[in-house]
Amino acid sequence: MNKNLSMGVTLIIAAILVILAQSLYTVSQWRQALVVQLGKPVEPAISEPGLHFKIPFLQEVHFFDRRLLEFDQEPQEILSADKKNLKVDSYTRWRIVDPLKFYQTVRDESGAADRLNDIIYSNIREVLGQFTMMEIVSESRADLTLRIREQTNIQANKYGIEIVDVRIKRTDLPMENSKAVFRRMQTERDRQAKQYRAQGEEEAVKIRSKAAREREVLLAESYKSAQQIRGAGDAEATKVYADAYRQDPRFFEFSRTLEAYGKSMGKDSTTVVMEPAGFFRYLQGAVPAPR
Repeated sequence: MNKNLSMGVTLIIAAILVILAQSLYTVSQWRQALVVQLGKPVEPAISEPGLHFKIPFLQEVHFFDRRLLEFDQEPQEILSADKKNLKVDSYTRWRIVDPLKFYQTVRDESGAADRLNDIIYSNIREVLGQFTMMEIVSESRADLTLRIREQTNIQANKYGIEIVDVRIKRTDLPMENSKAVFRRMQTERDRQAKQYRAQGEEEAVKIRSKAAREREVLLAESYKSAQQIRGAGDAEATKVYADAYRQDPRFFEFSRTLEAYGKSMGKDSTTVVMEPAGFFRYLQGAVPAPR
């Protein structure tokens, strides 16, 4: 009898523990809970952290993250306004703001990811399709992401989701377009290189011409200075000769005549003077040198 009583008490305690386990649940600070009875929510979402109660076996609890979640989308191809194919890699930060609506529409984060993938891609394609490639990759990136976030948020709100941020990590050209762009870039660089070389040759010609002109100017000025100095020297020499001539004209005449004899009569030449007079008057009475 005592043995049966002990077993009964044990079973009752076990049942109580099971019922308590099924009746109590804990909501963490980073989660929110939704109580569902037979597939239908019975009360608003619970975001207050702590210990809570539910009807055991009849109600079940679904937990949803309150933190900021991130959805990293696969790179997608879009067409810009100037008909350029671009591969856009983006990511989105989002949070669950209405657990009831979230549960009724997408059930869980996996279902939300599928919906977000379609919503984000359609909005990226729509917004970026209104701008050119250069505007997308450089000029209007902040404005574009803001427009994408606003439009995405309107559609995501139907699922109890708030889009906090949409960012474009990188924008690339598809591989076949990249090769064509690289070829155009190489052609453009070659054209610029040829232009720079032509400009360099032009500058070199200008520098050489300028140097040659300056050389000619320097030579002309040097020649002019030399001629002026030589003229001044000749003038000074003429003045000295003139002064000397005025002091003794006859000696000067004799000296100059002897210099003329030396220049006109070579070493191995023979000069026959029949009657010394005029230019040869100073040879009168001269004795021939012995041979």
